[in-house]
Amino acid sequence: MIKSENRASARGGRLKGHCAMMGAEILWGVSAPLGKAVIAAGMSPLLLTGCRMWGGAILFWILSLFTPREHVPARDLGLMFFAAMLGVVINQCCFVWGLGLTSPVNASIITTSLPILTMVMAAIVLGEPITRLKAGGVFLGAAGALALIAGSSSDGAGGSIAGDMLVICAQMSFTCYLVFFKNLIGRYSPVTLMKWLFTWASLCVLPFTRSEWAATDWSAAPDIVTWGTAAFVIGPTFLSYLLLPVGQKNLRPTVTAMYNYVQPVIATLVAVWAGLGRFTAVNAVAVVMIFTGVFLVTRSKARHDIGSQPASPQA
Repeated sequence: MIKSENRASARGGRLKGHCAMMGAEILWGVSAPLGKAVIAAGMSPLLLTGCRMWGGAILFWILSLFTPREHVPARDLGLMFFAAMLGVVINQCCFVWGLGLTSPVNASIITTSLPILTMVMAAIVLGEPITRLKAGGVFLGAAGALALIAGSSSDGAGGSIAGDMLVICAQMSFTCYLVFFKNLIGRYSPVTLMKWLFTWASLCVLPFTRSEWAATDWSAAPDIVTWGTAAFVIGPTFLSYLLLPVGQKNLRPTVTAMYNYVQPVIATLVAVWAGLGRFTAVNAVAVVMIFTGVFLVTRSKARHDIGSQPASPQA
């Protein structure tokens, strides 16, 4: 009877995790074309990033008023500052800046390389073995990313090598955050963790964005700027970061990684529908290579069972 209840509870948890990851990835998939539209309408990438961080901090602080309070010692608050720099400030600044230079299709495809980058970094820092299957996946995924970058300058869809490289830097930054702060991520609830990470991030970007905020005439801004920014803060920032740990808790790392495939599909559909980009033959080849590489890496087996351990979002 107890075993039956445990199995039912596990199935319910997995269903909850699948729904959470699907929701988070759909929101992230929309973020590329949505952010591109807001930037194209006149908002600077830096100010959009600032709005995302300030809005995220405010929303998480409000939510924390309705959740159990967790004590965070001074040492962990210091660690959260460095986690915020890698996981929020550098990651989001590079992503939004790169998005302003490249196409939303390119940006969304490059984000699918995060599982590969995370597993390579985990092998270097945490000593996790790289099997032949993993190595093959890394090579194939990297080749796909290089093919995408090489073709971005001539695809006619607004891509650029500089923009693509900035998006890759964003992925590398988040990879370092996942690997170096894995234990910190697991010690606190999502609300407590994100509340402090976004608080630190807001303080870091405030000196660089304060003048732009003051100079912006919000009353005269187009609707796409005001409403698009609000949607960018609520959806791909607040809600996605709230859903992500639910997937981490209930699904194995390889399963959460597979949900990266949702991002470029959603981003491409939205971008093409909105006229912000087009899907070329080079993009198609790059997608196949990257997806295949990610699949090989996430399906490979480690020397010890880590499937039941809580892990990073896309590791």
